[in-house]
Amino acid sequence: MDIFTTVKAAVTVRQAAEHYGLQVSRNGMTCCPFHDDRHPSMKLNERYFYCFGCGATGDVIDLVAKLFGLSSYEAAKKLAHDFGIDPGKPPAAIALPKPERPLLRAYRQEEVRCLRVLCDYLHLLERWKVQYAPKTAEDVLDDRFVEACQMLDYVEYLADLLIAAELEHRVKIVEMLNKDGLIAGLEKRLKRLEKEEVPHEEKQAA
Repeated sequence: MDIFTTVKAAVTVRQAAEHYGLQVSRNGMTCCPFHDDRHPSMKLNERYFYCFGCGATGDVIDLVAKLFGLSSYEAAKKLAHDFGIDPGKPPAAIALPKPERPLLRAYRQEEVRCLRVLCDYLHLLERWKVQYAPKTAEDVLDDRFVEACQMLDYVEYLADLLIAAELEHRVKIVEMLNKDGLIAGLEKRLKRLEKEEVPHEEKQAA
């Protein structure tokens, strides 16, 4: 049995959503993480989710891929790792995850936030590396291109660890990222850059 089938048979959409920090009501509704959702508009069924606000839909693997900016295969691997699933065993032999302690739940939410910010930053750096690359040897290097060259590998390394490392290692990375407000500062900067880039793109289109 392949990893996709095994994961989908072992983990419901609701289990995954709660595991990664979403607050789900008794009737399976939650605030959609994919748009600015003030009132719960995403319905979580056992095998799929659907947002009545933005139309986002899919199965448990799609949910995790979208949450963390991963490919379907990476999302399936993350689910298998986080839920202790062995793809070689039939679903009936897979033990359900144990109830989480409140401290661990709070940590999970922080881990999700850190990974989301790192993935957003990673995508920005990848774009900068292409968009602001010098066209000729005489060109003055753009600061954004330099930052992309310096930071890409490191940010990718941190994001990979948060996806696949052992819990103890991931806890240390989250602590490091929260120390001195590193992740909060990066989150603010990304939001500011996003606002600055939209008018710039509109000007170019005009």
